[in-house]
Amino acid sequence: MLMKSYLLGAASLTMLVGCASLPGSFSDSRDPSTTLPEGFDVSQAAVPDVAESLLGIFKDSKLEALVNAAWEANPDLQASAARMEEAGFNLKKAGAPLFPSLTGNAGARTGERLGVSSDTFNATLDTRWEVDVWGKLRAGRRAGAANFAEAKANYEAAKQSIAAQAMQGWFDLVAAEQLLDLAQRRAASFEKSYQLVNTRFENGTTGIGDVHLAKVDLELARAAVQLRTNERDQAARNVRVLAGLYPDAQLRTGAKLPSLSRSVKAGVPSDVLLNRPDIDAAYQAIRAADERVTVAHRDLFPSFVLTGSGGRESSTLGDLAKSGFDVWSFGASLAAPLFEGGARRAELGAAGKRAEQAYFRYQKVVLDAFREVENSLGSERYLARQLSATEAALEAARRAETKSRSDYEQGLVEILNLLISQRQVFSTEESAIQLRAARAKNRVSLALALGKAY
Repeated sequence: MLMKSYLLGAASLTMLVGCASLPGSFSDSRDPSTTLPEGFDVSQAAVPDVAESLLGIFKDSKLEALVNAAWEANPDLQASAARMEEAGFNLKKAGAPLFPSLTGNAGARTGERLGVSSDTFNATLDTRWEVDVWGKLRAGRRAGAANFAEAKANYEAAKQSIAAQAMQGWFDLVAAEQLLDLAQRRAASFEKSYQLVNTRFENGTTGIGDVHLAKVDLELARAAVQLRTNERDQAARNVRVLAGLYPDAQLRTGAKLPSLSRSVKAGVPSDVLLNRPDIDAAYQAIRAADERVTVAHRDLFPSFVLTGSGGRESSTLGDLAKSGFDVWSFGASLAAPLFEGGARRAELGAAGKRAEQAYFRYQKVVLDAFREVENSLGSERYLARQLSATEAALEAARRAETKSRSDYEQGLVEILNLLISQRQVFSTEESAIQLRAARAKNRVSLALALGKAY
């Protein structure tokens, strides 16, 4: 009769408090709200093939060693790994309420009554288990599992990002070294021109104005050497910080910027959804938020708790070690929220809105990913065309500089013609170096955008 009354009471409370509907799930599909095209917008006829390993494309042992060092010691990546491990502990914690808890207690007391003193010793084992009738605890564990998957995906995204930053920093340093070498050659060339003009002035075959013009270009070239030296040192410091090392400026690559192929197998837009770890992390965040909506909904229902206790009590400490229990109890309880000012229903609504926010963040991450791919594909095409035109211009500038120097030495043209041709050679070569570096860095950006940074 007692059990029948208990069950009737439970059913009544369930009907009373559990009538709120569960909001819809946002994690039913990974598909973005935007319709995906069959191919990327940028024509892939003149953009690169991104292999499974970007390091395999560049084939540089020093670069690979730098990336490995960054993975070992970069503070940002280490922090991401710690967050992943924290999520693992939180997952274990989220699953703990599914199992009964067991607590041991021991105590001793002394007292006196009618002049007679007595000692009492006791030891008990208490257990408690919330029966997961409605699946609230299981939903909480699934939320923890989704958060752990999110943290793992974020770690993978951080690892890819660190690899990309290390490679791009390396190419910045290589370019900075080449630009410094170019600046030094420029200063040496203008020094030679200045000496030539000065000799002609001393011989009376040119005026002081030509000497001043040559001096201006010489001093500007010397200033450029200092600028490029500073840029080289800063690039070296940046690379060392990425590798978790003290930022001195002693690192030198002695490398050249890579020559890149133009064939393409960049895939299709739907591949990006599968390859990008940041997209997976955003989706796992939706799953976790959806499960917490379920937790908030099930929290409106009554909770069923089983409790038990057993122990011994004795006037002597030794008797506590005997087997069996002198006292024991077992019980069941039912608790249901009847009035809390709407707090639990408000939490259900708030949890639903948090899931909605996670859904829209996922949509933004997806759109940003496609934008990054399209931008990198477009940049690859235009950078290749720029570099081709610049290299053609450099060949023409060198021929013009050779002719101008010969003509000036024969007295056929003014010094200004020679100086202009020299400026064109060095400025065009500078542009070519910068474009080669930009192409290499963009290739890294493309691989990162496609989820293939290493």
